[in-house]
Amino acid sequence: MTNEQIQSITVIGAGQMGHQIAMLAALAGYETILQDIQERALNEAKVKLEAIMTKWVQKGKLSEDRKLAAFSRLQYTTDLEKAAKEADLIIEAIVEKLDVKQNLFANLDKLAPAETIFATNSSTIVNSLLSSVTKRPDKFINMHFFFPPLVMDCVEVVMSDQTSEETAKQAMLVTQKMNRTGVLLRKEISGFVANRILGALQREALHLYEEGIADYKDIDLICRKALSHPIGPFELMDLSGIDVGYFVMQQRYNETGNPEDKPNACIEEKVKQGHLGRKSGKGWYEYPNQGVKN
Repeated sequence: MTNEQIQSITVIGAGQMGHQIAMLAALAGYETILQDIQERALNEAKVKLEAIMTKWVQKGKLSEDRKLAAFSRLQYTTDLEKAAKEADLIIEAIVEKLDVKQNLFANLDKLAPAETIFATNSSTIVNSLLSSVTKRPDKFINMHFFFPPLVMDCVEVVMSDQTSEETAKQAMLVTQKMNRTGVLLRKEISGFVANRILGALQREALHLYEEGIADYKDIDLICRKALSHPIGPFELMDLSGIDVGYFVMQQRYNETGNPEDKPNACIEEKVKQGHLGRKSGKGWYEYPNQGVKN
């Protein structure tokens, strides 16, 4: 497959990552399908993307013509077969649970053409754990976009031992066409680079909080003022979604069995309470006006 042959991209999952990845694809000129099992999620994605792109036009970041052209290339569907049958590249952006992703890719392997490249946006699960349920491990790769994808200029592109050089090349070229900085990692490791570093910071921040060394607000303040971080670790948890972090911790604990990788009690409690961060209106902090800047 040459780069010119990648003309259509399907994104599975219309949540906080998927709908923005789909817009990046449409803006890059690809015929794009955004698929989700819930019609409500697709409708919400449409509203959010229209608001973001309208704001971009108002700010001069995007012309009205380019906005309309991008939306003309973007389709929405709940039909997985329709979404997969003509895709050159499928990017998965669903819940961070191994079994759910494996079930999806097992189905996609039957529905998509044999030459279709599969990519997972997982922030921690290596693609070899997913490609094992398909007949195309050579066409499988991680493309880890950062939240929010329409703002963050980085994509970790991660190969497994079975990912082909051609697949890696195509993923990097697509990332470049999306106007994102792709970084190719040739060796798998859970969490990749950015989230392993962030995870170490987050674990220590949670430890200091649970031990009563400092309040979460003070920890955030110190990180901003002393370390020049744009936001503190607890603010970042709220931004990314506390449930997302919980699933990541749980997945790593399932893989390693190391008690240090198990989700912290305070994180588990917030997930049970439904206090998931900005998207729910309350996490570590409260957000009377929900939403993420784009």
